[in-house]
Amino acid sequence: MHTIEVVLAMLVAVVASGYLVRVLPFSLPLPLVQIGLGAVIAGVFNRGHALEPEVFFLLFLPPLLFLDGWRIPKQGLFRDKGAILELAFGLVVFTVIGAGLLIHWMIPVMPLAVCFALAAIVSPTDPVAVGAIASKAPIPKRLMHILEGESLLNDASGLVCFRFAVAAVMTGTFSLATASLTFLWVAVAGLAVGVAVTLGVSTFQRWLWRRFGEEPGAAMLVNLLIPFAAYLLAEEINASGILAAVAAGISMSYVEMTGRVSGSMRVQRAGVWNMLQFSFNGIMFVLLGEQLPGIVERATTTMNESGHQSAWWLLVYVLVINATLIALRLLWVWLSLRWNLLRARRRGLEHGEAPNWRIVVATSVAGVRGAITLAGVLTLPLFLPDGSPFPARDLVIFLAAAVILCSLVGASVALPQLLKGLQLPADSGERKEEDLARKLSSKAALAGVERMRQQLVLNQNTENVQLYNDAASRVSLLYQRHLDRDNPDVDPEKVNRMEMGYRQLRSAGLNAEREELFRLTRRGVVSDEIARRLIRNLDLLESRKRE
Repeated sequence: MHTIEVVLAMLVAVVASGYLVRVLPFSLPLPLVQIGLGAVIAGVFNRGHALEPEVFFLLFLPPLLFLDGWRIPKQGLFRDKGAILELAFGLVVFTVIGAGLLIHWMIPVMPLAVCFALAAIVSPTDPVAVGAIASKAPIPKRLMHILEGESLLNDASGLVCFRFAVAAVMTGTFSLATASLTFLWVAVAGLAVGVAVTLGVSTFQRWLWRRFGEEPGAAMLVNLLIPFAAYLLAEEINASGILAAVAAGISMSYVEMTGRVSGSMRVQRAGVWNMLQFSFNGIMFVLLGEQLPGIVERATTTMNESGHQSAWWLLVYVLVINATLIALRLLWVWLSLRWNLLRARRRGLEHGEAPNWRIVVATSVAGVRGAITLAGVLTLPLFLPDGSPFPARDLVIFLAAAVILCSLVGASVALPQLLKGLQLPADSGERKEEDLARKLSSKAALAGVERMRQQLVLNQNTENVQLYNDAASRVSLLYQRHLDRDNPDVDPEKVNRMEMGYRQLRSAGLNAEREELFRLTRRGVVSDEIARRLIRNLDLLESRKRE
């Protein structure tokens, strides 16, 4: 019963945060509101729940990373793969070394390996936090794709570095060759497992559908279980479960392109995943907030380990570490940019220009940390093999939690100001692709309508032939509108006005139709089951109309 009560309380807090972020007179990112609610629950009402890292990694990370990998634009991911890999792997190692050495210089009593462990766990950015900040800041699409790709991949590299730093603390030894080979196995095997699980499950599922028919409920449940299967299988062979979940999601997007899933199932599945994403994201940050009061209390009591009596030194440590992380990230982004421009010039690509300095600074500030960092740092052992306490464990946990909060607040404040009024070159490629897709799909639809009309009118009487011809004409008009846009003989302004008028009239018709169904249901003329089905069809039509 206690576990059920905790889950229900978490969900209530997530729901409350969704409304609270709209009620507040000032704008705040949703994760900050959820962290605040969690801190109030634990600090004021003393009803907080201790975060269990193993359960957190297994329950929350696989589905969220799977969904992010599924939905991230693949064209942008592979187009900017060089920049993404440089940030996801090179920047992590650079941050571990640079920040680790500075932390050890600032807090000499903290062993160097522990400093490296802290730097490693705060090096990866969080995809959930990055997405939440992006909803409040006008981040350019290409930059957002790079940040999303980085945050999906750097969790594995950061956690691997963290694992080796902790092992060095526990054993007192470190082997660069062993660490490099292990990292290679963790990354490659994790990616391979994710791809294999998705392709294997999808192939087997399609075989079942051909033999026994499609069962939407079971198919949706299998879809939800794929990330957990990939994560557990990868962890079983000592590979990266995080990369396995990401690779499974990316592979699922390619499976989706085969078009072998019915449209109704896609609609249902999207609704389920959206609800799951909102709930799990919210619970993650509420849990993070619930840990803060205890973390601050324990860190204050261990300040003597740093050689300072005043708790104000905690604030100094936090500010210096955050400034260091931003500076290291800025330096890496700038060096990476200069290197890429130099390579472009050597290949004769002189047209490429360096991006605006505000974009470079925004890329550095957008390195937001999240719940993955806190869950990772909470896995620190309590004791060393000789039975002595793990050095500065509470201080390390506090500093990691403070980095999360500072990065969230800093990005929330700085990004909108950095990007405000920034004029970027118009990206017409995406619009052209959309127009081409609409044009070609409309032509294919018209051809399909004509083929079906010919089949229907074959061997029919005159009355039925006319009915089918009229129906085909009405359906064809829906697709002809997209083709008229590219007709040089048609006035574009006239087409736009007609399109706007069509949308307004169609919206009025859908609203009136929906209100009438509600009225008929209230009067008992039609059953609520039939009304729900018809209203859902209208909702789907309206959602298609808005696209």
